[in-house]
Amino acid sequence: MCANKRIINSKNNSNMPVLKARDIKKSFGDKAVFADLEFDIFHQDRIGLVGLNGTGKTTLANILFGSTHADKGTIERVKEPFAIGYLHQSADYSVSDIHDSSQNLDEELLHQASKLGLSKHHVWRPESLDSLSGGERLKLSLAKVWSSKPDMLILDEPTNHLDLQGIDWLIEEISQFSGPVLIISHDRHFLDQAVGKIFELQDGSLTTYQGDYTAYREQKLKNYDDQLHQYNVQQKEIERIENQMANLKKWSEKAHRESTKGGTPSENRQMGFKEYHRVKAKKMDQQIKSKMKRLQQDLDKNKVEKPEEEAKVHFQFDSSGKRGKRIIEAKNLSKSFEEQTLFNDSQFYIKHGEKIGILGANGTGKTTFIRMLLDEVSPSGGELWVSSTLKIAYLSQNVNDLPITMNAIDALDLTDRELIFKARTLLANLGMKDTKLNQPIGQLSMGERIRVKLTDMLLKEYDVLILDEPTNHLDLPSREQFEKTLNDFAGTLIIISHDLYFLEKLSTRLLVFEENKITRLEMGLKEYRVKSRTSDQEKDHDSMKEQIMVIDNRISAILGELSLLVPGDSKYAELDKEFNGLINEKRKLLKQ
Repeated sequence: MCANKRIINSKNNSNMPVLKARDIKKSFGDKAVFADLEFDIFHQDRIGLVGLNGTGKTTLANILFGSTHADKGTIERVKEPFAIGYLHQSADYSVSDIHDSSQNLDEELLHQASKLGLSKHHVWRPESLDSLSGGERLKLSLAKVWSSKPDMLILDEPTNHLDLQGIDWLIEEISQFSGPVLIISHDRHFLDQAVGKIFELQDGSLTTYQGDYTAYREQKLKNYDDQLHQYNVQQKEIERIENQMANLKKWSEKAHRESTKGGTPSENRQMGFKEYHRVKAKKMDQQIKSKMKRLQQDLDKNKVEKPEEEAKVHFQFDSSGKRGKRIIEAKNLSKSFEEQTLFNDSQFYIKHGEKIGILGANGTGKTTFIRMLLDEVSPSGGELWVSSTLKIAYLSQNVNDLPITMNAIDALDLTDRELIFKARTLLANLGMKDTKLNQPIGQLSMGERIRVKLTDMLLKEYDVLILDEPTNHLDLPSREQFEKTLNDFAGTLIIISHDLYFLEKLSTRLLVFEENKITRLEMGLKEYRVKSRTSDQEKDHDSMKEQIMVIDNRISAILGELSLLVPGDSKYAELDKEFNGLINEKRKLLKQ
């Protein structure tokens, strides 16, 4: 039975939900994804939908959008039509729908795209869009969602491939959007900035938490500690009662033995020896049954289950000994493609053991630089020296480069039984079920494919790990464990990532791509962002001082002219009006 859609009877009550989901159930074959889901979505809600990979987050989003039907349940909306703008998760965002909708790019779409740094779309023809990078296609898809003016937004991994400018734009637009927003994301910084409520899908159920992602994690930890404490208290009480019953049972068994043991004729006559112990044994048997019954009733009513620990994902990296201090060095490095210059005259170095964050807007040459390190692209000028003794591993954004007809173990090209066992263990720790290992890679999700690629890296010893968006498609527990392991890695890390938490925790140095130059900075991302904000504020302050100086000069000129005029002069009124306008403008600037 499909989920029914109804219209909520609303009398413009802002406290009324705009969407109500009741008793939502979905299965695929014999596998139940979730059941009995109930929740409300209100007008101003900013909701983060979180959960391990495979818990049904995207399936639930598709049901709300209407592209997938639930097996059971109802979805009620405040009105019909109720337009939902849906950004689907994809590694390669398609622009074919833009081709289909119009031969000329819509002005609203162009306006939104320009906010994301895609102003060149004003001169592009629709057929040129096919050459866009993954990050540029994502930006265009986001712009298209916004330009459709929806009543509600569903965004599935919206920050994958977005640069800092794009993420800041998205956070600002979400805050100003007039309807509810549901976000599926593994980007913790983004969730903290963008949402005020968390929907968690776990074990087929949905739980609501108030607050951002950090508040949700703190509440989850508190709930775990509270439940563990209650469980331990109950286990001690069960142990106490069971010890009492064990003692009663011993006494009962002894009484039964005494009731069958014959005493002297005199004892039997005077004390009713056998009858006494028979009554005593029977009484103890009743006490044991009574305590057992009370314990069972209490457990049936108030049993506290032992809380499940979150899945621990264990990574192990090895670095094969120390190398020279500088392992990579650039001198006057330049790279151009035809008339486009990515960077030029750049000087920098990377030392063994450093954790380098690569920072820059989309299209500034970050991926090209990585390809130069891998000797796939040559510099246009200057020199890029890479130590010939280095063993370099590269985890790319592309998860479609695995052999789609092979299963995971075959794709890893392992023959040694010990390595095959280790690979299976690693994949299991990464959340890959055993049944998935026998499926062709072509049938695996993007998150499952990235786990296969990670496993390949984990099985080998490398000096340098180049990680290009390594956390895309990894769920939150995997990301957090991955960070801890990389912190212990003794080799060199070179990281491109739009996961700001990931970069802040790992990067101790930065290579910044901006203004056609690569610059090494002796700081991590957190310090860099603080300095950037300070620099922007100083620029704004300098700009304000210049504006005030211009106004003051004009005020002085007006006062000079007014001193030569009489109040009845026609030009006097005009200058007096301009003077008052300049005074008001100066006041506004001084208040900023």
